[in-house]
Amino acid sequence: MQSTEAGEAAAAAAAKAAAALPQSRDYQKGGKWLRAGTACCTLGSRRQIFSFLDVVTLCRCAQVSRAWNVLALDGSNWQRIDLFDFQRDIEGRVVENISKRCGGFLRKLSLRGCLGVGDNALRTFAQNCRNIEVLNLNGCTKTTDATCTSLSKFCSKLRHLDLASCTSITNMSLKALSEGCPLLEQLNISWCDQVTKDGIQALVRGCGGLKALFLKGCTQLEDEALKYIGAHCPELVTLNLQTCLQITDEGLITICRGCHKLQSLCASGCSNITDAILNALGQNCPRLRILEVARCSQLTDVGFTTLARNCHELEKMDLEECVQITDSTLIQLSIHCPRLQVLSLSHCELITDDGIRHLGNGACAHDQLEVIELDNCPLITDASLEHLKSCHSLERIELYDCQQITRAGIKRLRTHLPNIKVHAYFAPVTPPPSVGGSRQRFCRCCIIL
Repeated sequence: MQSTEAGEAAAAAAAKAAAALPQSRDYQKGGKWLRAGTACCTLGSRRQIFSFLDVVTLCRCAQVSRAWNVLALDGSNWQRIDLFDFQRDIEGRVVENISKRCGGFLRKLSLRGCLGVGDNALRTFAQNCRNIEVLNLNGCTKTTDATCTSLSKFCSKLRHLDLASCTSITNMSLKALSEGCPLLEQLNISWCDQVTKDGIQALVRGCGGLKALFLKGCTQLEDEALKYIGAHCPELVTLNLQTCLQITDEGLITICRGCHKLQSLCASGCSNITDAILNALGQNCPRLRILEVARCSQLTDVGFTTLARNCHELEKMDLEECVQITDSTLIQLSIHCPRLQVLSLSHCELITDDGIRHLGNGACAHDQLEVIELDNCPLITDASLEHLKSCHSLERIELYDCQQITRAGIKRLRTHLPNIKVHAYFAPVTPPPSVGGSRQRFCRCCIIL
């Protein structure tokens, strides 16, 4: 057991935040119950009770008595720490002290949004917490390649690493992780826009067990990077390529052929892709559950027909601004995709009531469909709402800028689905022109409530 002083320093920021929180009567009653219960427990039982407490509660308990202080600051109780709620108070010193307190016990740490934490503190952390498996540094903008070098050197058991928005990260980080973290399964380097195909090549050669890779906003990535992933990551389940603008069919087809276990693909904003991708997914990735292809305007009914006929486990589809699709796509989804829960058709201006009718009568309608987004679909009318009233699991529908939808239609839908959230906008009624031609004293577009 390390010194109590180190533990108190480690929890300084969390304790400060905890003290500022109001203690409700329920919390006070709970404290009395806990004190009464632990009084008659064995030491082992008390340790087990404390192992279920979060950081804030542990810090409060540490102030109750010496015995509780020892129990609360026992490193074995600090295996999972999330400091997001205290991000403004967390500085490098706090992370260093936590690492000294937790040592080899710590398995999971989230420093998401902790802007005051940099490479020096994370080096000390890596040296002290060599059993860390999950580390979230999302938004820790002071983090550079030096941190990944430290993790590579000391944290060989690392499985999940989130470096999203750590914009100083370069290919050097991926090379370091490849050399020292062979168990890595999930990596998020979204918005790390200095990363190129060379970094991806280095990463996948040493981390072939990757199951989830988030590359959102990595704008320098080209098809060559995807070829490396497809060749070396057969276990890949999740891939996010949102706004990777240089990606084309060539790279994504390689992913489909090499990653047959793929369940989630986000290619939103990859405007170069065509139906060839949907065909490749249908032929190679039958387990696909989530497909996000918003703003991919070259995709058509032909591609979605192949996809629907082969990927029967689809649960979520984002087809926003896939402007070429028609009711034909909805007919295929209604027949072949019984698990569909979330469907976005925003700005799909060729969709009509007939497509929604097929969807409402489809296999997914009664028990599965939870969200449908129809905003900016100008051909949709109240008839579509009638077709959806039998979708008993429907929780939310988006109807913004559907000019033919009326308040009366929404009211009728709510009689069948009273708990549904309907998001719609109706422009205020324009008042009649004033008699006598006098100067207008109000804005016709606004209503003052």
